[in-house]
Amino acid sequence: MADPTRAHLLAALELADRARAHGNHPFGALLTDPAGNVLLTAENTVLTDRDATAHAETNLVRQASRTLDPAQLTGATLYSSTEPCAMCAGAIYWGGIRRVVYALSATELIAIAGADPDEPVLDLPCRRVFEAGGEPVDVSGPHLFEEAAAVHAGYWG
Repeated sequence: MADPTRAHLLAALELADRARAHGNHPFGALLTDPAGNVLLTAENTVLTDRDATAHAETNLVRQASRTLDPAQLTGATLYSSTEPCAMCAGAIYWGGIRRVVYALSATELIAIAGADPDEPVLDLPCRRVFEAGGEPVDVSGPHLFEEAAAVHAGYWG
């Protein structure tokens, strides 16, 4: 993994730590331009916003759609602390972002979080969501398991 990719994933993990410190689930995401410059960042705000759709990636796509033009989005890369869920993958796809890199896979997160009968699980890899679309999305991950798992240590359960 190239150094800029590692650095951006570590920054997404820092955003996840921040989300946790702010009273939310530990997820973070950032968007870079093709040169690797960070354009935008976002944290998960599901609990503090009382909004089930306020995942880090969806928050980022909302912000990006309001502030960047479509050509910038198509050339951008979204880095996420954890594999985007089906909802976030849909937002990424419809937002026009065509490259995603993530640290922890959804399957790894489910294993870390454990099964909770009171919490629904939608185990649908983002690659499958993107494959259903007419435009290709380049996906890279999982990466940095140890670092990504550490963000969730003691949170779930």
